[in-house]
Amino acid sequence: MINRELIRVKIVQLTYAYYQNGNNNIDAAEKELIFSLSKAYDLYNYMLSLMVAITKEAREQQQVMERKARREALAWPSARFADNRFALQLENNRMLCEFLESKKMSWDLHADFIKRLYHRIREAQFFKDYLENPVDSYENDREVWRKIYKAFIRDNDELDELLEDESLYWNDDKDIVDTFAIKTIKRFEEKNGVKQPLLPEYDSDEDRDFARKLFRASILKADEFQRYMNEASWNWDFSRLAFMDVVIMQIAIAEMVTFPNIPINVTINEFVELAKLYSTPQSGRYVNGVLDGIARTLVERGILLKNIPDKEGEN
Repeated sequence: MINRELIRVKIVQLTYAYYQNGNNNIDAAEKELIFSLSKAYDLYNYMLSLMVAITKEAREQQQVMERKARREALAWPSARFADNRFALQLENNRMLCEFLESKKMSWDLHADFIKRLYHRIREAQFFKDYLENPVDSYENDREVWRKIYKAFIRDNDELDELLEDESLYWNDDKDIVDTFAIKTIKRFEEKNGVKQPLLPEYDSDEDRDFARKLFRASILKADEFQRYMNEASWNWDFSRLAFMDVVIMQIAIAEMVTFPNIPINVTINEFVELAKLYSTPQSGRYVNGVLDGIARTLVERGILLKNIPDKEGEN
């Protein structure tokens, strides 16, 4: 689950903090990086368990409505959502259950939030259509949860505040984690039962090594990389650049130099997007120009053994 996009985000945040805090303990900072990444995986499992918590609330509400229907001779309420096969499969998923037990994670302290969220879900038209659909299938059970997640969990200010109170590490993780939670919903298959695999913490040991190597290279070779930036920014006062721009370009250069298998344009594009997100409105364009210039210079010097795609409009 922890991919290179998330790793780059964390390294930008923690490299910036490394310089701001001034403790200069790279070993401690690296441990903080790995811990921060692990917290993102905690959030992934926590968001999956939110669907389980909502389903349990639906079951309790179903029992209340059934008692009322029996007592007042009303029409019997649909139990389709309370018995949703995808949600029941998720609830009993071995990987999720073992993870939540090991971390002692649950939504028990947020019962009021779960009730409010379930009430909002019940009012949605797509939810009512799901209950009334004559086709009762696992695929429809799974699809309604994909819609619920996108409509009520992915963009939810109350949930964002709740998660921020739970862990400061989750402030910038949720958008990325949401994409993986939705991906997980799509990947579920009924035939897999409780053994349905969830996304692993890391896709490979290579990604874990990528995080450590990129972070260390960014710090340990900072003087060298900043010299490249200074040379490429001859018409700018380098000392007046936004410090976040400097950090982002420093890490981007570290990636270009340290990982020869990553295309230059991929690295530049990734860090230009981070500059737009974390720095000034002008940063994206500036970072793009400086990194492109540095890459071309390093290729000419033989420091980078990579091809640089032509800019748009060049032959």
